[in-house]
Amino acid sequence: MVMHCCSSMVRSPFRSLQLFGSRDCSSYVSRMRYLMRLKEDDEACRTALQSGNVLLYHKLEPLLAQTQKGMYHLHMLQATDVKGILGKLGKDEQLLNTSVLIGCSDNDAAQFSLDVGSLEKAAVEEMCGGVFVDLRKAFFLLKEKDTPLVTKGQALLRWHQTHAYCSATGEPTQRNQAGSQRVSPTNGATYYPQMAPVVIVLVSDGKRCLLARQSTFPEGMYSALAGFCDMGETIEETLRREVAEEVGLEVESLQYSSSQHWPFPQSSFMVACHATVSSDNAEVNLNGVELEDARWFTLEEIEDALKKKAFPQGAKGEPTAIWVPPRYAIANKLIREWAIQQKKS
Repeated sequence: MVMHCCSSMVRSPFRSLQLFGSRDCSSYVSRMRYLMRLKEDDEACRTALQSGNVLLYHKLEPLLAQTQKGMYHLHMLQATDVKGILGKLGKDEQLLNTSVLIGCSDNDAAQFSLDVGSLEKAAVEEMCGGVFVDLRKAFFLLKEKDTPLVTKGQALLRWHQTHAYCSATGEPTQRNQAGSQRVSPTNGATYYPQMAPVVIVLVSDGKRCLLARQSTFPEGMYSALAGFCDMGETIEETLRREVAEEVGLEVESLQYSSSQHWPFPQSSFMVACHATVSSDNAEVNLNGVELEDARWFTLEEIEDALKKKAFPQGAKGEPTAIWVPPRYAIANKLIREWAIQQKKS
């Protein structure tokens, strides 16, 4: 079902519930209830931390370990091992208490993230048998299932680093043990980690899809249009405004696809949609502010771009091949969905 822009709702996402059919519901519910208790009970959270798993970061770069096949995975450590590493490096083991809760494993072990940026990077890597990697690069190295945990860990750590003071009084705020909130002891104001809503949309005229690029993109990369929601806007209003502003097209209808947490540049909540415009009014008119190029692509061109891994390099003097964001990005999912639909029609 396709909803028109004048509607106050996007297509219902409840159809996606079937994706969770293979999950043991009772186990999932018990884990969620357990995490909720850890967020509300500081003592229970401190106890869970002592036997939990910890994902280390160094100045927000996650610790990864390389497999024998040359792939990388998250290098989770036992809290007791982290204490030992801190002690050997001359750091008070109480640093572990600054960890933030990020999840719960299938075997009910609480998972935390901890930034050890105050320690010497190479020394920690040597003791842990891993390497700290910039998050953007880590996305290319990790399996898709690992990315949500690593982005959540970094996002929460960054939020605590940038929200240590009350915006009303300027006084230091105090966090709970789980790191799910900060409270101002002066006026009682409570602060919670937040994500900025962003709409990302793949526009189609029925036979082609529209991709664009910013000057900051790697050479040759094109992606779907995206923009932050303005205060008071609905998803539909943001989508229609962004397409009009950036490429001068008027959206006729839209369809919800999916969503994703996106840690760049800070912490965004990406709402992905498909949109259609009339083929009779499909001339692109760039505003020249955010985008350096936008163009229509055929199915054949899209299929060719999807086959490329990342950062394809053309020979000297030849134009760089067109490519799209990697599979971990929700833009890639939108593009693949469009290609599949085109083949069916």
